[in-house]
Amino acid sequence: MFDYLKDLNKAQQEAVVTTEGPALIIAGAGSGKTRVLTYRISHLLKQGARPSSILALTFTNKAAKEMKERIAAVVGENTARYLWMGTFHSVFARMLRTEHEVIGFPSNFTIFDSSDSKSLIKTIIKGFQLDDKVYKPNTVASRISMAKNNLLTPSAYAENSEIRLADKSMRMPAVSEIYKEYVKRCRLSGAMDFDDLLLKTNLLFRDHPEVLEKYQQRFDYILVDEYQDTNFAQYLIIKKLAAQHKNICVVGDDAQSIYSFRGARIENILNFQSDYPNHKIFKLEQNYRSTQTIVNAANSIIAKNKRQIPKTVFSENAPGNSIKVISALTDNEEGFLVAQEIAETQLRDHYKNLDYAILYRTNAQSRIFEEALRKRNIPYKIYGGLSFYQRKEIKDILAYFRLVINHWDNEALKRIINYPARGIGQSTLAKLETAAVNAETSIWKVVTALPDANPANLNKGTVTKLMKFATLIQEFARIVVEKDAWEAAKSIAEVTGILKELHSDKSPEGLSRHENIQELLNGIQEFSISAIEEGREAKLENFLEDVALLTDQDNEKDEDRDKVTLMTVHSAKGLEFKNVFVVGLEENLFPSAQSEEKKSPEALEEERRLFYVALTRAKENAWFSYANQRYRWGNLEFCSPSRFLLEMDEKFLNGLEGTSRASQARGQGDLPTGYRARTLTSKQPGTPVQKPWRPDAFRKRMESQVTGANGKGAAFEGDDPAKIIQGMVVEHQRFGTGKVLKVEGVPPNRKATVFFQNAGQKQLLLKFAKLKIKG
Repeated sequence: MFDYLKDLNKAQQEAVVTTEGPALIIAGAGSGKTRVLTYRISHLLKQGARPSSILALTFTNKAAKEMKERIAAVVGENTARYLWMGTFHSVFARMLRTEHEVIGFPSNFTIFDSSDSKSLIKTIIKGFQLDDKVYKPNTVASRISMAKNNLLTPSAYAENSEIRLADKSMRMPAVSEIYKEYVKRCRLSGAMDFDDLLLKTNLLFRDHPEVLEKYQQRFDYILVDEYQDTNFAQYLIIKKLAAQHKNICVVGDDAQSIYSFRGARIENILNFQSDYPNHKIFKLEQNYRSTQTIVNAANSIIAKNKRQIPKTVFSENAPGNSIKVISALTDNEEGFLVAQEIAETQLRDHYKNLDYAILYRTNAQSRIFEEALRKRNIPYKIYGGLSFYQRKEIKDILAYFRLVINHWDNEALKRIINYPARGIGQSTLAKLETAAVNAETSIWKVVTALPDANPANLNKGTVTKLMKFATLIQEFARIVVEKDAWEAAKSIAEVTGILKELHSDKSPEGLSRHENIQELLNGIQEFSISAIEEGREAKLENFLEDVALLTDQDNEKDEDRDKVTLMTVHSAKGLEFKNVFVVGLEENLFPSAQSEEKKSPEALEEERRLFYVALTRAKENAWFSYANQRYRWGNLEFCSPSRFLLEMDEKFLNGLEGTSRASQARGQGDLPTGYRARTLTSKQPGTPVQKPWRPDAFRKRMESQVTGANGKGAAFEGDDPAKIIQGMVVEHQRFGTGKVLKVEGVPPNRKATVFFQNAGQKQLLLKFAKLKIKG
């Protein structure tokens, strides 16, 4: 055992030892947040708190595991194992399984992932005979998720005139009915989706006060990580649980609140002090991660936000290098220059591939950088790509596990009823599903009622095949009860014939799928061993729940480590890299065009927080890059540098005249065909030169592009898009004066075809174009 308090600075110590009453810990980027949270829990345990009376909520299993290991190092594993610690979803799933009778669900309910939910929604849309090009499953799923995160049940959704009007404007008036049917089908399948775990916990506490009181009394202390990322449903659950003892400690950073599109509310952390008037506030302001330059540059940006809790983050690390700015002529050239910079710094400073991250605003930007890295043979990985558990062969065998554990899981049954092939076709499955829907029951119940009841009018041969399938699943169900997770999973993989079928496929793809199944089984064996060591049940259903509640960060594999990481800024939160490239820093890209569309200070402030998060991922070096021209929707458009470059204190920036460097590379034959570069001439004809960095010139150039060539600083304001009609003369900020040739579509997706005197014919989305009517 060690003296953990000596491992902390003064501010951290105060946050750790002040354990009673409401506490708000504002943790700046790289300030040792996890250390403070784990030592605070350790201190509680050292002071005599019962492990089972402490509830600690995180957003990833990875974070929960790391914290638990650190706590175990201080207080011992036997004490740490009894903590109620995990993700919001895993902890609430545990509560719902315990209280399953009260909410009318089986204790072994399935947890649908997003693909299961979308599959079910797609089935409902088809059953309602709706156009899936209008009722896109992704969009409908998003509407339902929004409703659940705002605690709107189907009946409340149907009664909300504002939401119904929004659905109607999107030409999807039947979303309310789809939502109602979706909830009904989930219940028939004995399944909940991710959002249900929050919604149903809220409903459980609302409708059953005796259950709420039980958990209020159980938890003397509640700790919440990343509080700025909580949504309305999470906020209410936490507030209810803390209402009795009020020993609630939340840790977070309002400057890193970037998930409003998922329902996260920055108001939760901003209003904590008014929610709990007797609170104490602790500010962790020393950044241990980054150089002084990176920290101070980030401060100069985030200071522009008005809605924030004041703090001054500082670093005592080395000053470090200035942030380099790469200006590229085109998006292709931007990719080339970033890849070149990685190659050069690796050679010069001996960095590994894993020391680099390229962060972009949208996933679509990855292609340019992938191509550039491939041409230089630099290995990379795209973070947030296809998860191991989303691969077809893995989803197939997991569907077997799900159906064996929960026979009512219709989505699992549909996936594997004819895999491996057993002569049960799509027409048979359609008849079974129709019979189940008509009887308001599960497909499994229809199958197991055969041959006595045959509402689907199936022939004798098909009935025999279905009965054999049911017997197989029932036999697996017996094995799952008797055996641990590893033995049961291995038996299912072998007896179903999945292993044999994949093993017989000698193609590279077949071999890869077989190896993936073996890797899954290895993972289940590791789970079984670990569960036994931790005193948990090593059953297949426990493994299945762990998998269902994994997040993107939990899915990272060790074999992917020594590669350059490509990812969106949203995905990068919580991570750190020695070298970070923040790319695509252009107006209407970063900040996003959507923030301009909303025209709200709140939307722009979130974009600025997102930029702050991107920069503070860097430990040693950072680069900013932008292109002056970029292809969008097949058209080459001129781009303006991001206002965030203009807002940053220029003393932290150092220019790389990217086009000059590209010219040098072209002279050496390194620049691939198709890259265009400006050539800067010197006194020696044909000799490219490095143009010196001049902050004042850079600032003037950006000001003219961001605010307009007049230099007055007034943003270009367009007229109401609804007023734009064919024949009008309009003005565009970049393209100048033009005539509207055609207007088509309906709001918010109306498009105008405009012929500009200086730029030619352009097709523009009116909600983004900002056209000013001239006549």
